[in-house]
Amino acid sequence: MAVRIAGVNLPNNKRVEIAITYIYGIGRSLAGKILADLKIDPNIRVNNLSDDQANALRVKIEKNFPVEGELRREVVSNIKRLKDIKCYRGNRHAKNLPVRGQRTKTNNRTVRGNVRRTTGSGRKDAGQKT
Repeated sequence: MAVRIAGVNLPNNKRVEIAITYIYGIGRSLAGKILADLKIDPNIRVNNLSDDQANALRVKIEKNFPVEGELRREVVSNIKRLKDIKCYRGNRHAKNLPVRGQRTKTNNRTVRGNVRRTTGSGRKDAGQKT
């Protein structure tokens, strides 16, 4: 029996605590809190969950937490708001640069698309005739 929560099929052979982190918006700490509230053993496998436990889990997550599409829309709208008011963070998002104060002289290649430009590249050797 595949357990489906918030449009995500949970993997059957994983522990419940890990499996519900496959849902966007639920990490390890929140997963632990949810399972503690519902008194579900975090070590039980998803395929060993009873129907009542799976239902309780589904209701708790879908009713109480913004997850998946709803959360993604919220994040996108927050970034759009920052861009619209033209604040510093919004400008950094628009230029696709690091937003949270990281240095950019070095160590932001992943943000810039792994561009490797060195000052000496493209120069002719000093001994070569021009």
